[in-house]
Amino acid sequence: MTSDATIEVVAATRRNAEQFWTKAPLGLSLTRLSFDTRISHEIAFDNQRGLPTIYNLRIQAPSGHDVLMFIHDDVWLDDFFLADHVIQGLKKYDIIGVAGNRRRLPNQPGWAFVDDAFTWDSTLQLSGSVAHGPGPFGAVSYFGPVPADCELLDGVLLAAQKSKLVEASMSFDTRFMFHFSTWTSAGQHAKEGCD
Repeated sequence: MTSDATIEVVAATRRNAEQFWTKAPLGLSLTRLSFDTRISHEIAFDNQRGLPTIYNLRIQAPSGHDVLMFIHDDVWLDDFFLADHVIQGLKKYDIIGVAGNRRRLPNQPGWAFVDDAFTWDSTLQLSGSVAHGPGPFGAVSYFGPVPADCELLDGVLLAAQKSKLVEASMSFDTRFMFHFSTWTSAGQHAKEGCD
């Protein structure tokens, strides 16, 4: 993958277009990042469908973009070198995210939890960081060092080379409307990483 690879940001929002671009953290962030011509977007406005449905449509759609980045609409993108960092991460990993777990346990309910009581996994197993707050550059929750080989990733932001998703027949599992989405594949599992 070259440094001029193009990235399509894929998101869904319940907001209309005007509300998204003037109020949603992702809309405001994409506006700030509009200087980078490698980044484009495909936003499902006024959305009532599950994220897997929206995401799978973009995997299947004809497109000239090298990378698909799936992201929630309430996310601030505080990295002004986002495209460079995504491209760099995808040179090492097939799928990248901002936080994840180095292991996968039987019946694990989410990337950070070990049981149905939502007990956090050991920090020795976690990787990445996420900032939280109503505005950009919020307080950072640090989970563990990056980069790291991860078995599970937080779905708040996932990026992958589109061609690898298509070649592996990978898609998001439509049984999940929003939280705890998983990949399904007719082929092998992709190598995931936090970067």
